[in-house]
Amino acid sequence: MDGARRFDNRTDAGKRLAETLRERGVEADLVLAVPRGGLPLGRAVADALEVPLDIVVAKKIGAPGNPEYAVGAVASDGSVWRNEVAIDGTRTDEAYVEERREAEAERARRKADRYRGGRPAPDLGGKTVVVVDDGVATGSTVRACLAQLENSDADRVVLAVPVGPPDTIADLEGQVDDVVCLETPANFMGVGQFYANFGQVSDEEAMAYLDDGDRD
Repeated sequence: MDGARRFDNRTDAGKRLAETLRERGVEADLVLAVPRGGLPLGRAVADALEVPLDIVVAKKIGAPGNPEYAVGAVASDGSVWRNEVAIDGTRTDEAYVEERREAEAERARRKADRYRGGRPAPDLGGKTVVVVDDGVATGSTVRACLAQLENSDADRVVLAVPVGPPDTIADLEGQVDDVVCLETPANFMGVGQFYANFGQVSDEEAMAYLDDGDRD
């Protein structure tokens, strides 16, 4: 597997991420996990760094007739990342992108509200924020999440993921103050290949990680 480690599960990956963050001297004020898969890792990182855990939510904008192919993504505050190559390649018109942007932003807002259970979004002003996900492939939703943080008053943003392809990680480095990625295998085919257990995380399970307290 080109030397890439195989994580036992998302919590194991989160603990390894936390260890690396501490080794690199990252002093965070807040961890923001990308639901759903990022929350088990986010819980482990937040507990290790002894800081609060919250979420940052984005939804993919799928291409016309091919919803799995992202022409962009939009965060819950409306911040958007556009995949201009995909937009041009699929000849997607601006009216479609705008229509889907509004619809997916609303879905992201509803998801964020549901996960927080009525709690307000955290104040990011002047804070060092660590954004955690279980890995990136194209990174479309993560890019929209980071766009939201670029539009916030956060002082410093660190992206922490266990694994991602070298080209995506290199691109993301230009969007944040620092990237911590444990593995960047050249033979990357998908995030799940680097986990022994990569089962889907339900909304209920994901929301439970937002409660205080350690979990194994």
